[in-house]
Amino acid sequence: MHLRESGEMYLETILVLTREKNREVHSLDVAEYMNYSKPSVSRAMSILKKDGYVNVDADGAITLTETGLAIAKTMYTRHTVLSQMLMELGVDEKTATEDACRIEHVISEETFERLKVAHKQSEKAVISSDES
Repeated sequence: MHLRESGEMYLETILVLTREKNREVHSLDVAEYMNYSKPSVSRAMSILKKDGYVNVDADGAITLTETGLAIAKTMYTRHTVLSQMLMELGVDEKTATEDACRIEHVISEETFERLKVAHKQSEKAVISSDES
């Protein structure tokens, strides 16, 4: 099943919270982080669990499945790379992170990979011109 943007955002949020908190993540943590209602998050977790992206234990701790983790890492990587690239272009941090959050869900893998290659090439060009 193809995951929608909201599902990708939930998975990325679970990954971020797991790393930040270094402890179990619960629906309340996700709700507070995303500024969503707890019932909305609970419903989303139910759907993500049914579709095989997360596990929820008896105490309500949420963990990513292998599939969920792969998607979360992809979204997180896209978000951080795109945010950085936009800030390097002079976009303020708030706008860059907001725009990256939207772009990360619609950009194709091919385009994203080409952007990363172009970004690396421009970094090399800057470094070599600094050495001159």
